Amino acid sequence: QVQLVESGGGLVQAVGSLRLSCAASGRTFSRYSMVWFRPSPGKEREFVAGITWSGGSTYYADSVKGRFTISRDNAKNTMSLQMNSLTLEDTAVYYCAADSLLSSNHYDYQYWGQGTQVTVSS
Repeated sequence: QVQLVESGGGLVQAVGSLRLSCAASGRTFSRYSMVWFRPSPGKEREFVAGITWSGGSTYYADSVKGRFTISRDNAKNTMSLQMNSLTLEDTAVYYCAADSLLSSNHYDYQYWGQGTQVTVSS
């Protein structure tokens, strides 16, 4: 069992930066791939970024590639999403999720956080 709690959301001006964190409880955190999702027009949950259990591989949606960086610290049971050059289109509730295999489909994830709101203003 893994419980996830996101933090770090807030209000930021366009082209600014935010860093989201996802804290996990449970001793098996290092066994899970971790991802970030957000709602988008036409999609319940859009894949934003993902990282494998070891941190050795990372994946990004085209819309955030080059601006967002996902990382994890298995010793601290945390995952982070550094978001730079934010745009109005990045405004959303961001959810972290975990499961044994990394997938871009939100239906494949068993464990979810409650979400953290990111609002980008002009």
